[in-house]
Amino acid sequence: MQALLKLTNFVSKTFALWAIVFALLAFLFPEQFKIFAPYIPYLLGLVMFGMGITLTFSDFSEVAKHPKSVFIGVAGQFIIMPAIAFGLAKAFDLPADLAVGVILVGSCPGGTSSNVMTYLAKGNTALSVACTTISTLLSPVLTPAIFYVLASQWLDINAGAMFMSVLKMVLFPIFLGLVVRALFKKQVEQASQTMPLVSVISIVLILASVVAVSKDKIVESGLLIFSVVVLHNCLGYLIGYFAAKLFKLNTADSKAVAIEVGMQNSGLGAALAAAHFNPIAAVPSALFSFWHNVSGPILANIFSNIKNEK
Repeated sequence: MQALLKLTNFVSKTFALWAIVFALLAFLFPEQFKIFAPYIPYLLGLVMFGMGITLTFSDFSEVAKHPKSVFIGVAGQFIIMPAIAFGLAKAFDLPADLAVGVILVGSCPGGTSSNVMTYLAKGNTALSVACTTISTLLSPVLTPAIFYVLASQWLDINAGAMFMSVLKMVLFPIFLGLVVRALFKKQVEQASQTMPLVSVISIVLILASVVAVSKDKIVESGLLIFSVVVLHNCLGYLIGYFAAKLFKLNTADSKAVAIEVGMQNSGLGAALAAAHFNPIAAVPSALFSFWHNVSGPILANIFSNIKNEK
């Protein structure tokens, strides 16, 4: 068990490296990774199940203790990132499939790796966990609704079908995880420590399969879409931080909100894009998955040197 925990810790800390390696392998040998594409919803379900079995009531206590901070973090997630995505899609005059892909990843809830980055940044980790949890639980309603409002001018969107998809890929696995934890608490305590390993493997395979099936389109528009993804992520961090400061949150809370806003559940974006649109629509989510695991540690290092207010 100790060896498995050490492996989990190592793989979690080097997530960005594995994202790069497998994205490159999928690009060079696409046929070997295309086989995982049909399993993207199930891989995402595994990640969400892992989130479910690690949730405790203390994760929700931050909502009661600091409702203003949680509200700003969650509101920022569902207002700032979709708005930036829409603006970038318009500014760069993106083709329809890429435009909806960018807006889709912008409409997703916070990514679970934001909690680790907030901890490394010496931010309010409890606030980050609360924001991720609440935004994820709200995502079956808010993600399809926001996406429909912003992206329907490019393609016909079935918000009802997307609602059902998010319900099956996000809410049901989380609920199942909570039930398993309640029934088998002692066994789950040990198993949950290795869930980050399962999550990393699942997200890396989602990323690799999207790269594999979209190789030609990535070659065609790779630099453009990568530039948009980098801008989307970095503007999310920047606007998220200053929005938190504008509402007079302290530095530790502002760090948490910035990271929470900037880092997306790109696995959900890729899964929804693959299920409802052309595979190219999943490319922004795949690139986001890779990029925010590079930018996150960089920002966490910068933030860790900014002193928190007393």
